[in-house]
Order: sequence, then structure tokens, then C-alpha cells
Amino acid sequence: MKRALKHIIILMLLPTVIFAQHTIKGTFSPAEDYNVALLYKVTPTVSEYITNAEVKEDGSFIIQLDSTVNQGMYRLVYAIPQEDYNFDIIYNGNEDIELTFNSETGAKFLTSLENKLLASYTNSMSMVTHSIGKFFSEQSTDTLALAKIFETQKDTQKNYEEAAKDHIVLEFIKANKPYTPEGFEDVKTYINNLKDHYFDYVDFTNETLQSSNFLEERALNYVFGMTIDSDDEIVNYKTNIDVVSKAMNEAPNGVKRILWVSLWQQMVDLNFETVANYISEGYLMDIAVSMNDQELLNALIRYEKVSIGKIAPDFSFEVGEGAKNELKKLSELNDTEHYVLVFWNSTCAHCLDEIPLLQTYLKGESKDKVQVIAIALEEEPNPWKDLIANYPEFIHVYGEGKWENPIGNDYSVTATPTYFILDKDKKITGKPEDFEALKKFLEED
Repeated sequence: MKRALKHIIILMLLPTVIFAQHTIKGTFSPAEDYNVALLYKVTPTVSEYITNAEVKEDGSFIIQLDSTVNQGMYRLVYAIPQEDYNFDIIYNGNEDIELTFNSETGAKFLTSLENKLLASYTNSMSMVTHSIGKFFSEQSTDTLALAKIFETQKDTQKNYEEAAKDHIVLEFIKANKPYTPEGFEDVKTYINNLKDHYFDYVDFTNETLQSSNFLEERALNYVFGMTIDSDDEIVNYKTNIDVVSKAMNEAPNGVKRILWVSLWQQMVDLNFETVANYISEGYLMDIAVSMNDQELLNALIRYEKVSIGKIAPDFSFEVGEGAKNELKKLSELNDTEHYVLVFWNSTCAHCLDEIPLLQTYLKGESKDKVQVIAIALEEEPNPWKDLIANYPEFIHVYGEGKWENPIGNDYSVTATPTYFILDKDKKITGKPEDFEALKKFLEED
């Protein structure tokens, strides 16, 4: 019986021994900032969770890759939110990978031909680009020296493409191939040609590139990095966005969706509402419709509806007490110059800091200048009821359902406190980030 049990235990262990193949191991620093490393296999439109590893006290981790883990693009996530704290790894199925990672300097690969080759290529081409920039910044007239730099750039590209032959990394090296002039060009001509040829070697239909951060970073760098002969920042962004659209024209809608959402979210985060809506109306809504992505379409529509200059979405609320209680709408209010909508929560510490400041500030303002409408996004009413007596000057609205509340959803609220400033006609005139910004807006108005 003991011998049979021993054989069963051995058989249970065999799969691990037989199928264990390669490892990804590394060290994070500073170690105390990290708890776990999660590995995902990345395809053009989906990231598939593979496994995770605990980060030890010294910052080290090790991920075992069995034979079911195929070659391709992988993503290592090291913090939350996952979409912000990650980096790509090329895995060819034939080698162990060892790396170090620091939040300031990024990932450095100690072993792995694929990843070291890409890092080496990036560093070498960066040095050549630095030499070109230095030549033009110094206004040098030594055309032979410039020709030599460009020749070095050509040779570097060629040598790395040859070294990467038959490797996954070749796709990235080819896609990064820079514009190199055949002869001398002045700085203005060179910059214009860099811009015109930026996407020459970028294949938006390439599945390896689609399965990495490359295309997203390339598009973002163009939109934010290239300038035109205009002092208008918004015009510049819109022009660049149109160029990106043309470059990605042949990509499937699933890939376009990812890239456009990324660009749209960047503009939202930077408060460039006009540009965000330009992306939405010109490109992203059509893709959402063609993919029957109702959730994305609704998000785009809601964002546009609460952009500055739009009439604020209407909603109803109760005013008064007891028999005098009546139902009113935001659109029916007409007794003040400005309305401040503040979405808050009775358990939100930041809200509990700012709401009293808002109350104190408004005590110095006349009632016909500012009226606060405080919409509390709550899971249950009791804590809210205990607090609102402290703020009799406000119109209080109970937002049942918290993040599922219809009013909060109509205003695309994802955090508290969130402020909107409306004029007497209920047109949105400001969306200050915090109380200090709100106060400054009202004082300057």
C-alpha cells in the first residue's frame, strides 16, 4: 500500500518536472513598493492571464513557464491600475529571461537575446538621433559630418536588422526604422520629412506589433510630439490625429478601437475636451457602432453631453419638508448667477474636507450669485441624513445606488468630489478639479 501511494505521489509530480520549460525571473527595486508580478499573454485585442509570482522581501520573483506557454508577446504587470503599470516582454520559447526593474529607470534585461537586442538597438539609434540633434542645434555647416552621421544611422539600422533575422524582435526593429535623407537637408526640411515619413515602416496590420504597446506609443508620440506651423495647440492635435487615422486605416476595427480609446482617454485626462470629442465624433463612435459596443458608445455620448459649453443634463430633486415638499428640476431653477453641482459621498474623506470649505466660502457670497446643489452618491441614506443638517444652504439630492446612480452616470462621475459650474441658463462653464480651483474660477468670473 505504501509503495502504491509512493507511485501516485511521483506521478502527481511528474507533469511539473516534464513540462517545466523556462523562467522569467527578476528583481524589483525598491523592493518594498512591490507585492506581486502578474504575467499576461497579449494578442492584438485580448490579454490572457497566465500566472503570477510573489515578490519577495528582497524584490526578487520567479515565474515558471511550462510548455503550454508559447512564443509571442507577454506583459508583466507590477501594480494597479494594470493598464498603467506594466511593460512588454518578448518570449521566443527557447530561453530563460532575467531582468531588473526600477520605477524610474524601467526594465533592464540581463538575459534574453530578443529583449537585449531590442534594448541595444533602441540605445544605439538614440545615440545617433542625439548626434543629429546636436549638429542642428549647433548650426554646424559641416555637411560632410552630417552625411557621416546619416551613414552611421543607415548602417546601424541594417546591422540590427541582420542580427535580428529569424527573431520576433525583427518586427520592432523594422517598424522603428527612421527616415534618413539621401543628401544634406537643412533643419526645417529634415523635420518636415521626419514628420511626413514617421509611419513609413509601421505596419498597423502586423500582429506582433498589435500585441504590444508599440503602436499605441507610436501614435501618442506623433500626436503629442509633432508640431505644425500653427500656434493653436488644438488645431495641431486635430491635424496629427487625422494623420494617425490615415496611417492605421488598414488595421482591423478591434485594434483601431484600442488605439483610439487610448488617445481619447489621454485627451480626457488632460482636459482637452474639444480634441477628445473630435476623436469621438470623427472616428471612435463609428467604430463603436460597427462593433456593436454599446457601453463605449454610451460613454462617449455621456462625456460629450457634459463638456464645457453644453447644457447640463437635467434631473429632478425634492425641495422643502413635509407638506411643503415639492419636486423640482434643475432646468427650472432661475434665482442665481451660478450653480455649483458637487457630487460627493458621506464616507469620502476628501469630500468631508472640501464640503465645509465650500460652505465657508459661500457664506461670503450673496445668495443671488451662487447656489450649491450637492448630489450625494450613497449606498444607503442614514450617514447622509446625519450630515446634511450641517449644510442648510445647499440643495441636497440623494443619489441612490452610488456609482450606479442615474444622475452620476449622466455626468460621467467616477470619483468624489466632482464639481461642475453652471451659468444661469444651466450651461456648463467650468469643471474645476478641486475646491481651490472652484474658488479661483468663481473669483475670476
